[in-house]
Amino acid sequence: MAKSFRLGPGLKARLERVARAEGTSTSESIRRAIGRYCEQVLGAALAPRLTDVIGIGRGGGGRARRSGEAFRRVLRRNRRQPA
Repeated sequence: MAKSFRLGPGLKARLERVARAEGTSTSESIRRAIGRYCEQVLGAALAPRLTDVIGIGRGGGGRARRSGEAFRRVLRRNRRQPA
């Protein structure tokens, strides 16, 4: 897919320096940079993106202690129903 965009003179010069340093074309340098940016935005794990909100809420608690009991009830109920 071809795209067209404008670069300011400063960014154009920096891009050309990067391409020379990497030994690639400016197009390849742009593709790599876009790929890294997409990974940064979309590929990050959820937990690091939620660090500012993890742990600030409080719940009623006790659910983890009762999860085994609830799971057993579901299994018993499913066992009784014919498949």
